[in-house]
Amino acid sequence: MVYIALCALILGIIFGQFVLDSTWHDLCSELADYVLYLLMFSVGISVGMNESIIEKIKNYNLTILLIPIGVIIGSVFGGFICSYIFDMNLVYSLSIGASMGWYSLSGVMLESLANAQIGTIAFLSSLMREFIAFMMIPVLVKYLNTFAAIGAAGATSEDSTLPMLIKYSSEEFIIISVINGVLCSVAVPILINFFFSTL
Repeated sequence: MVYIALCALILGIIFGQFVLDSTWHDLCSELADYVLYLLMFSVGISVGMNESIIEKIKNYNLTILLIPIGVIIGSVFGGFICSYIFDMNLVYSLSIGASMGWYSLSGVMLESLANAQIGTIAFLSSLMREFIAFMMIPVLVKYLNTFAAIGAAGATSEDSTLPMLIKYSSEEFIIISVINGVLCSVAVPILINFFFSTL
């Protein structure tokens, strides 16, 4: 599935660059949303039909929140380290780290709060995180555990990387993955605004 996803991405880039014009952009974005809704609906059916999943999730209690908390702390800390490695403004670097894979929001948001260069870096950083997560999910599930794979996906664990997580893990992790993605996504604009308003 990793190779299929990689080939699909490369073909999409080629078609977007050389075959289709800009009028297809909005249509593809809208279709992607509907495909995602269909995926979420089918995942919901699968979870609802498995009576043991909800019971297993109840056993996690508040520990289910440790994944998004860890993802948020790790992502922001990564931004902090990168500010020194690349001699970048601390606010910009923390905000890029806090993007957690949500490229469509972070790129636009940081472009308006900072400048086009920072917005582009945030976009590419989040896009690369998503791409690397696609490649690493099978490896992380096999050699570590599913929680590590969910953490690597960041905010994308509720949408674009969810099919990979479903493919390589069991059904009990689907809701955990969605909860992680939702909480990380909620944190992105809050953290970026916080960094720009207080630092």
